[in-house]
Amino acid sequence: MSAPEQRPAWKALTRLATEFGRRSLSELLADESRNAALALAAPGMLLDFTKQRVTADVVQRLVQLAEQQDLAAQVERLFCGDHVNTTEDRPALHTALRARSGERPGETDAAVAATLSRLSAAATALHRGTLRGYTGKAINDVVHIGIGGSHLGPELAVEALGQAAFGGPRCHFVANVDGEALTTALRGLNPDTTLFIVVSKSFSTVETRVNAVSARSWFVERTARLDALHQHFLAVTANVPAAVEFGIAEDMIYPMWDWVGGRFSLWSAVGLPIALTAGADAFAGLLAGARDMDQHFRSAPFASNGPVLMALMGIWNYNFLGAGSHAVLPYNQRLRLLPDYLQQLEMESNGKSVGLDGSAVGVHSMPIVWGGEGTNGQHAFHQLLHQGTRAFTADFILTAQPEHQLAEHHRWLLANGLAQSQAMMAGQEADDPHRRVAGNKPTTTIVLDRLTPYTLGSLLACYEHKVFCQGVIWNINSFDQWGVELGKRLALPIHDQLGGAAAPHQDASTRRLIAHLRGRQQE
Repeated sequence: MSAPEQRPAWKALTRLATEFGRRSLSELLADESRNAALALAAPGMLLDFTKQRVTADVVQRLVQLAEQQDLAAQVERLFCGDHVNTTEDRPALHTALRARSGERPGETDAAVAATLSRLSAAATALHRGTLRGYTGKAINDVVHIGIGGSHLGPELAVEALGQAAFGGPRCHFVANVDGEALTTALRGLNPDTTLFIVVSKSFSTVETRVNAVSARSWFVERTARLDALHQHFLAVTANVPAAVEFGIAEDMIYPMWDWVGGRFSLWSAVGLPIALTAGADAFAGLLAGARDMDQHFRSAPFASNGPVLMALMGIWNYNFLGAGSHAVLPYNQRLRLLPDYLQQLEMESNGKSVGLDGSAVGVHSMPIVWGGEGTNGQHAFHQLLHQGTRAFTADFILTAQPEHQLAEHHRWLLANGLAQSQAMMAGQEADDPHRRVAGNKPTTTIVLDRLTPYTLGSLLACYEHKVFCQGVIWNINSFDQWGVELGKRLALPIHDQLGGAAAPHQDASTRRLIAHLRGRQQE
């Protein structure tokens, strides 16, 4: 595949971007035919691109760019199980996790079906009270220990779906190796009624391993029952022997597969806390929403394809209009963790500087993703969005119907969300320059019918496919993360050196910091 900047469509888009400095969003919104083409329905949601700085001509050229980068064929390769993860020589088959039985490629069908059956059975047993601790008491609390993709997706989904609404146990998430995280999660818990889930593909991830060992010590110290570990510890891993050695019964271990990356894994057994807290039906609804978005993505023409258009708007903003960051602004309290989740999904996937052939990427790839919940963000960082000097783009996520009965609150929430996107679009003229707001900031508004397992699944799958499309267009591999491994490797000797080992080969700065920390710890 060629570098994108060599494509005719890229060169045409470069010319259009030069001309676009004279076009305002307010002017573009006067074209109703344009607006109608840029507001489209997708499973469970409306995707409104009308406040993006695009014309029909720009969209046409962006679609041509996707075609010239062979996006349609790459989409089919993704779904069919081809080795789209080229540097690790394996497929990326997260879509198989939510596909219907018989529609999954290769040998994934039986493995996925068996795992989903086990998840459903565990969730049903816990909700019916037949899954109990070693003393016969019902499970009231679940402590989930993981990090990165093993943590961010499940935590987002559990909070978004609302634990109390489904009558399941409380779920406490521990990711940070900082002892404060585990201490806080365990505070006030009863070991007799607590279930631990340890999630690590290798079962050797440092943060997860350290937290799991400390959690096991906490449990054994309070119960004096090593044999009770079998009823209170589950694992999700590809390294079954290591989990068994840790003390977890083999029938309490759920699989992880090489063909599912961590940040795409919440649909698998990694989503066990979602099923346990929200129930088997809710987890099935999550998968159904993602499956319907998969079908939309795979079949809809590019010009009316939600994930493809999200990707193309990003390409236009990042590569042609100079946006260096992307703000995610959910106007729903239960989606407050969405920016954190998307930071990993987008930046770990597409934060690359090397193309598929190993040569340097000739264009900018993923910008910084950040954000926060509305309306809190309006009183924190929106000032920069309205009057700052940096170019950015933003997604507003709204829900048409609330999950509560306070209708007036919800009207104010929606009014603020719409007003903020309007202010970013139109700006404000004023004689006083301090009050002037430039406007002309491109945003997308996503309106969920309401926040349910189905619409959450559809929303997250939409972002997954957006990431894949942008990777194809930039000609990079969205499914590896070699940069993450460097810091992990460097931490190993530093850990030993902080404990007293010699550090002769460290750089001068790190060596001095190690000496300072050791000195302070010994006081």
